[in-house]
Amino acid sequence: MTAEVNFLIKLRDGCAMILDAANERLESLAPPGASPTGPSYDVNKIQWQSAQGTKGPYEKTDGDQSPDYKALLQGLKFHKGKMNIDGSFYWLFENAVTVGRKKT
Repeated sequence: MTAEVNFLIKLRDGCAMILDAANERLESLAPPGASPTGPSYDVNKIQWQSAQGTKGPYEKTDGDQSPDYKALLQGLKFHKGKMNIDGSFYWLFENAVTVGRKKT
């Protein structure tokens, strides 16, 4: 093997170690019950109502007590009230119960 091939192998292995360490750290920071492969809830199972805001139409839900809503609410609180999921922006209203969503 040439010196360049050995260098590239060591570089690849080093990057893999960094990636593994970053993934372990991210998993340790995840909220309880969160799945490392994505959300452990289905936002399409939540009952949404159409609404009109100053920036246009959006959907909202407030107080749906389903497990999916509760998990979404927990995720939003963990992410300081805002996050993107599958092409939609989700936010938590000031009352800490109402959730809004809008396509991005």
